[in-house]
Amino acid sequence: MLRAFRQVDVFTEVPFGGNPLAVVLDGDGLTAEEMLRFANWTNLSETTFLLPPTTAEADYLVRIFTPSAELPFAGHPTIGSCHAWLETGGSPRDPDLIVQECGAGLVRIRRDESGLAFAAPPLLRSGPVEEDLLRQLAAGLGIGLDEIVDAEWADNGPGWVALLLRDADAVLDLRPGPLPVDTGVAGLYPDGAPAAYEVRAFCPYAGTVTEDPVTGSLNASVAQWLLRTGRVSAPYVASQGTALGRTGRVRISADDGDVWVGGSTISRVSGTVDL
Repeated sequence: MLRAFRQVDVFTEVPFGGNPLAVVLDGDGLTAEEMLRFANWTNLSETTFLLPPTTAEADYLVRIFTPSAELPFAGHPTIGSCHAWLETGGSPRDPDLIVQECGAGLVRIRRDESGLAFAAPPLLRSGPVEEDLLRQLAAGLGIGLDEIVDAEWADNGPGWVALLLRDADAVLDLRPGPLPVDTGVAGLYPDGAPAAYEVRAFCPYAGTVTEDPVTGSLNASVAQWLLRTGRVSAPYVASQGTALGRTGRVRISADDGDVWVGGSTISRVSGTVDL
């Protein structure tokens, strides 16, 4: 069966500078196994499938798959799926606020002149990182334990542990080996730089570690952490993907208790897929 398909470039204004996402616009009738098989075939960090919502509060439902598992929530699939849904005729109940249903519940997405932004979901796990795990992470990253300025659980679905290093250069210098959990690392740029900090996202996969180019979920939880601890003030821009030759830019803003995570997105491939 031919189904509408988009492959979109998320969190960048530079062609092919962001994180690609495959979006199947009509997932009706597909089993979880069929979705996972296709996601494994695309070999992208995530592939999504759009479906009718199960609640009247939502505009659509999205299921999010890595090549090996389904995720309850992820950031660049949220932005990219919403972009594809709107581009192919999706009409939200509220013209200024789209409501996405996913495994983590309802996620609000708003439109502005710079693109789309989602409201960062609440953390599923926060607080200090266990000392033994922190030692494993330092060893996996090839740094001393004393080079980690701060660390917190920052899990909003994928399972992130977030580490803060002394600066952006220390983050860019990392050459990680095996890691026990999904690990986000951030380092601040000097005042006046175009970006507030550099982010890298490392995910254990099949006995190795892979690096995600631009990661909305991690940027959401890191923003909540750094704003709460007073290390940054919103609005600001975070940079990610530099070490991979990408130009990911994530825009962070805050109002009325919400942290909003946004950026530019554009479709690069449009057509149908036989599923």
